[in-house]
Amino acid sequence: MQSKAIPTNLVREDFSEYVAHLQLHMTLQARNLVPTLGQTIVDSREQLLHQTQADIEKIVSRQVI
Repeated sequence: MQSKAIPTNLVREDFSEYVAHLQLHMTLQARNLVPTLGQTIVDSREQLLHQTQADIEKIVSRQVI
């Protein structure tokens, strides 16, 4: 059996295409993971509010009547 050798330039081209695709994918994912500044402020306030409510509910539920 004789194996077919793939020309080096085709391998490099395929690899370059793969890297370019991977970089694009990573860039798009990063956009989805990093909120805008406006969202960060609103989200942090909402998160603080929810955490405070949860803490108060824990304290109240542990009080003896």
